[in-house]
Amino acid sequence: MKFILSFILSIVLLSATGTLAQPIVREAPKGFDQPRVGIAAGQLDSISYPSKTVGTVRRALVYKPPGYSKGKKYPVLYLLHGIGGDEKEWLKGGRPQVILDNLYAEGKLRPMLVVMPNGRALKDDRAVGNIYSPEKVAGFAAFEQDLLNDLIPYIEKTCKPLTTRENRAIAGLSMGGGQSLNFGLGHLEKFAWVGGFSSAPNTKKPEELVPDPEKARKLLKLLWISCGDQDGLLAVSQRTHDYLYQHDVPHVYYLEPGGHDFKVWKNGLYMFSQFLFKPVDVAALPSYTVLGTPAATNVRNAKYPQLLPDNRAVFRLKAPGVQQLQLDLGRKYDMAKDSAGTWTVTTDVLSPGLHFYSLLLDGLPIADPASDTFYGMGRMASGIEVPARDGGYYALRDVPHGAIRQQRYYSSVTNSWRQMNVYTPPGYEASPAQKYPVLYLLHGGGEDETGWARQGKTDLILDNLLADKKAKPMLVVMLDGNMGGSGGLAGFGEATLQRFEQELKQAVLPLVESNYRVAPGAGNRALAGLSLGGLQTMYAGVRNTDMFQYLGVFSSGFFANNPKLSDPQYAFMQANAGTINTNLKQLWLSMGGPEDIADANNKVMRARLDELGIKYAYSEYPGGHTWPVWRHDLYQFAQKLF
Repeated sequence: MKFILSFILSIVLLSATGTLAQPIVREAPKGFDQPRVGIAAGQLDSISYPSKTVGTVRRALVYKPPGYSKGKKYPVLYLLHGIGGDEKEWLKGGRPQVILDNLYAEGKLRPMLVVMPNGRALKDDRAVGNIYSPEKVAGFAAFEQDLLNDLIPYIEKTCKPLTTRENRAIAGLSMGGGQSLNFGLGHLEKFAWVGGFSSAPNTKKPEELVPDPEKARKLLKLLWISCGDQDGLLAVSQRTHDYLYQHDVPHVYYLEPGGHDFKVWKNGLYMFSQFLFKPVDVAALPSYTVLGTPAATNVRNAKYPQLLPDNRAVFRLKAPGVQQLQLDLGRKYDMAKDSAGTWTVTTDVLSPGLHFYSLLLDGLPIADPASDTFYGMGRMASGIEVPARDGGYYALRDVPHGAIRQQRYYSSVTNSWRQMNVYTPPGYEASPAQKYPVLYLLHGGGEDETGWARQGKTDLILDNLLADKKAKPMLVVMLDGNMGGSGGLAGFGEATLQRFEQELKQAVLPLVESNYRVAPGAGNRALAGLSLGGLQTMYAGVRNTDMFQYLGVFSSGFFANNPKLSDPQYAFMQANAGTINTNLKQLWLSMGGPEDIADANNKVMRARLDELGIKYAYSEYPGGHTWPVWRHDLYQFAQKLF
């Protein structure tokens, strides 16, 4: 045992990948930026153009492809530099002419002009003095008008290129990456191809960059976001990608090993240029990356597990002494070991939401030391959160936030110490005279009172609803529904359901109503739960409509094949149908679609409710028996309360 513990502690988690096939990695090969003998070379010219915006004559470089002909029209890429550079920065640090010459020699580019301007639109546009001064930074913003009103018209007058938006691209590094995103996405009538390499903080917020996602989907040929994983500005690219993903705007999110340097930017130009002015396979765009993004559920500074843009997950573990290593993610994945003792696996595409998992070291299940742990599967397990496109309602936003309090209490029903989590809304402490309605919220089988607080993101959902004025301020009491004794699960029998009802009425409600500022009466109480918690809600809630006027049953239903459990419940409903319908303001049933494992039981239950004349509302949200469904259930149900 001592050996096993020391062995586990010595493990270093390095990485994780997400599908049985290896991820599609596309990056520049060795020597891509080195001059080659015997190939045709492009032509690099310096130009001067009059700028009415700045009130002076400005300079730019123009690269013309090998075999350039004045009688032929070409598309144009405008390539921008960083805050400390000028029109020669790409030439000095990136060798764009060499990279492009080599790509032309390999037949990988459509012939194009590349214009490298000075993006600092000032009369003195040199990169001297304090380059971060407000005046110098303002010059980069002013370049938008210089570009649109002076440079592009000059290029189109003198070089005679193709002039439609489909034949115009803009890209840049660092400050120039921010300019490219700002100007390109801000003028989709001018640019169909937009690329930001390690975009700097001058980049507008995503909702300002793409205020109309539908328009962006329609007009953009390609949107490219790339960055090095050690770049201090990575958060700028990450937030842009997250917004684009949530709003279903096709794009490349390309992460690679590296910092804020030309190694990354040269690779960005190499990759991005090959897409330009050609048909684009939108479905393949998520495959263009080297690295994934560390999962939000990783512990501090852990790089793995990682999520690839198509929601495959990447896991890597250095464990040279292990003979067999598997990832247990609902299904088992065999991990492959390299010569250094590092194990790697890539999963299939994962559905959005939280997935419990374990690592099996020679058959021994352990929690991943690089990932957060959650009580699920009847034990503590690692979890990986896969982002959902429509997950903005539980995103961490800059709004007033409530608090989740851990409340311990002694239960006379179970003769044991128990605990619950209680959400109090923003302003609870500041308004001592206000009393609040209460939602009592139940977890599913194999989980406990931490489920809704951690996996369910209850506080964020309520915070956002309240900030948007879509729900009334309320307390949310997240109970431990496990009633089977010490360490036991709740169970599905009549005795355990009765015990839960007793716990709710005799221990929980008196405790909450004597320790928190609670509005009295059934009209200020709601009871809801998922799966097993939905069964408990139906049992205890329907029998106590004089205490609860709102019931929410998520992904649950009385068992069609268990008449000993279901028949007495339906008999009670039949005898009390009038009272139930009169007392309840809301009996809200929801399911995760046909793939939800409780779907059959729920259908039978709804049919019986129809026969008995019990009124209810029904909602369906695709996703199966999963946390994304239940988070959305809470989001909808909370808006109907009180």
